[in-house]
Amino acid sequence: MNSLAPYHSFSLQSSAQSIVFIESLDQLSKIEWTNDTWILGAGTNTIFTSNYSGSVLINQLKSLTITESDTDWLIDVAAGENWHSLVEKLINEGIPGLENLALIPGSVGAAPVQNIGAYGVEISRYIESVQVYNFKSHEFVKMNNSDCNFEYRDSVFKQPENSHLLITSVQFKLPKHWLPVLEYPDLQSLPNDATAEMIMQHVIQVRKAKLPDPDEIPNAGSFFKNPVISSAQYQSLLSNFPDMPAFVLDKNKVKLAAGWLIDRAGLKPLRVGDAAVHQRQALVLINKGQASGADLLTLARNICNTVKEKYGVELEPEVRLLGENGLLAQL
Repeated sequence: MNSLAPYHSFSLQSSAQSIVFIESLDQLSKIEWTNDTWILGAGTNTIFTSNYSGSVLINQLKSLTITESDTDWLIDVAAGENWHSLVEKLINEGIPGLENLALIPGSVGAAPVQNIGAYGVEISRYIESVQVYNFKSHEFVKMNNSDCNFEYRDSVFKQPENSHLLITSVQFKLPKHWLPVLEYPDLQSLPNDATAEMIMQHVIQVRKAKLPDPDEIPNAGSFFKNPVISSAQYQSLLSNFPDMPAFVLDKNKVKLAAGWLIDRAGLKPLRVGDAAVHQRQALVLINKGQASGADLLTLARNICNTVKEKYGVELEPEVRLLGENGLLAQL
C-alpha cells in the first residue's frame, strides 16, 4: 500500500494499492484502466476517508502556451500546472480575466472539473475547450465548452460514468476588452476603475484572512456548497433570520452563505476527534492533527443535520469524498 496523505490537502492517513505519476502524454496509452482507478490533481478538493482499494493516477502534466487574436488572449495550459501560479503569471504579463479566482488551491485540470468560482466569477465563462484522454477508447478528445455541461461547482467530469476521462490540458479565451467584476460584497470597497492587479491582490488578502493555508492546517477549502433555494423560501427565512445574507441569482432563486448558516447555528466549536470546524471560516473543516475519515464524516453529518433542523436547508458537500471503493454516494 502507498500512502495518500501527502497527496490530498486534508492529509488523512490513507493508502492506495498503487500511485502513478503522469508526467508525459506518452504514458497514457501504457496504463491499463480499471473501474477502481482514480484520477487526482493536487488533491485540494478530494478527501480519502479510508484506504483506497484501487490505483491513483496523479496528473503532473506541465506546459503553457499563450497566443492572441485581435480580440482575445488564447491560453493553452497543461492540467498539472498550479492554478494560482497561472493566474499570477497572466496578470503579470498584462492578461486580465482570472484575477477574481486568485489563490484558489489546486491544479489547472481541476478548474473545469469543479467549475471553480469565487467573488462573482466562474471559470466556465472563460473555458474555450478541454482536451481529455479517454482511457476506454485510448483516444485524445477535444471537448468544447458546451460539451462540459458546466453548472454551479459541477461539470460532466464530476459524473461517475466519466471517471475514465483524464484532462490533459485546458484552453482559456480571455477577452482583450476587459471589465472588472466587482459586484461581490468583499470587492465593493475597490474603485470602479480597479486594475486586474489590484483585484488579484485584494482577493489574495481576503482569502488569506478568511481561509487557512492547507500547508499549515490541513483542509480542503470550502467543504460545503453554498445552497441555492427559492426566493419564496428565502423570504420565509428572513422573518426569523432578518440578517441572513444571500446572493440573488435570478427572480426565483438565491444562493445562501453556507458558512453563515453553520456559524449562526452555533457549530463553530464543533469537533469530532481531530476533525473540527475552522474558527475563522465555518465553511472550512480542518484536520487538527490525527483526524480519521470516520471523524470527518461524523462531523459533516452533524453539521448537515443541525442546519437542516434549524433552517430547513440541505447542505451538500463541495469536496469529493472517497471511501474504499470510490466516491461515497452520500455522507
